[in-house]
Amino acid sequence: MTSGKNGLTYADAGVDIDAGNALVDRIKPAAKRTNRPGVASGLGGFGALFDLKAAGYNDPILVGATDGVGTKLRIAIDTGVVDGVGIDLVAMCVNDLVCQGAEPLFFLDYFATGKLETDVAARIIEGIAEGCVRSGCALIGGETAEMPGMYPEGDFDLAGFAVGAMERGTALPEGVAEGDVLLGLASDGVHSNGYSLVRKLVEVSGLNWDADCPFGEGTLGAALLTPTRLYVKQCLAAVRAGGVHALAHITGGGLTENLPRVLPEDLGADIDLNAWNLPPVFKWMAETGGIAEAEMLKTFNCGIGMILSVSADRADELVKVLEGEGETVARLGTVTAGVGMRYSGKLL
Repeated sequence: MTSGKNGLTYADAGVDIDAGNALVDRIKPAAKRTNRPGVASGLGGFGALFDLKAAGYNDPILVGATDGVGTKLRIAIDTGVVDGVGIDLVAMCVNDLVCQGAEPLFFLDYFATGKLETDVAARIIEGIAEGCVRSGCALIGGETAEMPGMYPEGDFDLAGFAVGAMERGTALPEGVAEGDVLLGLASDGVHSNGYSLVRKLVEVSGLNWDADCPFGEGTLGAALLTPTRLYVKQCLAAVRAGGVHALAHITGGGLTENLPRVLPEDLGADIDLNAWNLPPVFKWMAETGGIAEAEMLKTFNCGIGMILSVSADRADELVKVLEGEGETVARLGTVTAGVGMRYSGKLL
């Protein structure tokens, strides 16, 4: 072994292993908050273990989902308001899982940056843990990648991976029929889709992220960073109550593209656009960009983040269940014969 030379270190190349270790220590309490039956190992191993039997399953089918937050991250990076994007990340994955009828069991995250800033990373991952707590799944592992030269200073990227389970024979959609009632659950804003257009609209408006919000309280940036609503526990309660035939998470593609994904090929839907009030953020965006109603409906959730197709004779009871779980429910319309989405009323 050569002595007397000051050789290069990993830190000289821009990777701080000590900062990574400090981050793991800081986020351990957040991860511990997410523990649930079935978790069989904590953070720090080469892999994470989960016991399906301990989680209460007899003959389970596993369901996986992966997603990101999209260009909403650009706003979080530019404003420094990073605390909610972890919730977005979880929501984009687990809201998809529940549409299959699955209960989310565990979550893994991937956080990548050019230079690890421990406080920023911890705030993001603590947000991920909060999303897991709200949806009843465990944060059992992840990857923090410090990659000098790959990202500009201050930039980062996020990806999430969720695994859920259901008992064999309980998958959704199942039993969707003409006459089903469509129940819409209110969104908490734009959620995590369409942000390339959102950012363009802010540019057109001439406003900065720290400008007073023109459609609500606080700054424009903070308002547009409102986290995606988590629908998991509420929807599972409705599924377990009986009568739910399908769920559609309204993400990229809006109502126009997402509801047909859970309908049989020979069925469509009649939607009454007067069944709910368009939230102010969408009115502002439509007015700022002169966006047509059809474009709004196929780009944004327009105030409806999840749709349930339910048996007509169970609709009243399921509205009570969902409202009891804290949801604002709108009767949007019905499933009908004939392919396609048919809108009545006026959104804008």
